[in-house]
Amino acid sequence: MPRVLLIEDDPSVREGVELGLRRRGHEVRAAATGEAGLAAMAEFRPDLLLLDLMLPGMNGVQVCRRVRERSQLPIIMLTARGDDFDVVIGLEAGADDYIVKPARTEVIEARIRAVLRRLDDGGQGRQAIEVHGELAIDRVGLTVTKAGRPLALAPSELKLLLHLSAAPEQVFSRQQLLEHVWDHSYHADARLVDACVARLRGKIENEVGSPRYVQTLRGFGYRFGPL
Repeated sequence: MPRVLLIEDDPSVREGVELGLRRRGHEVRAAATGEAGLAAMAEFRPDLLLLDLMLPGMNGVQVCRRVRERSQLPIIMLTARGDDFDVVIGLEAGADDYIVKPARTEVIEARIRAVLRRLDDGGQGRQAIEVHGELAIDRVGLTVTKAGRPLALAPSELKLLLHLSAAPEQVFSRQQLLEHVWDHSYHADARLVDACVARLRGKIENEVGSPRYVQTLRGFGYRFGPL
């Protein structure tokens, strides 16, 4: 079971989520502030961070940015308002997914598993390392380099790149990407896709305004290439 660090200001939500995940076998460390959560990271070494957006002092977006400066730890944001502008800012800061509170423990656990899940095929039947222009994608080792330089990709960024590059020139709608990359089988928030694409482009493209790898087809979705 993954080790989960929960940073949540609301005591009732914090205790409920912590108890629910512990009952399902997770090891959980909880903190009430961003500062306390960041301090616990080095000692606890979590596999995933559940992060409340509305924190006192250092807010969730600031915590997310701090974590992304030094780690690609999977991050799921907790928010009380699904249409909150802060959701967009949080996704742009590097969060992999978000959950609107209140949420049942089984929903939270399902999202945790989805964020941590690796590709089902494990790269079977494909080259271990594929070269696309300056990009070298290792589907077995789950690493990406650009011009020989390793890239630090968050889980959602890596999964998105792996999925798109597995079918160059095929166009995927946002809903298809939500289903295949985020494992959201229902009509979920397309902002997850758009924010992840923007972050990924910032890391792999030479010119973000004229993307070579992750291209947009207006009205249809995204594709990889053609190069």
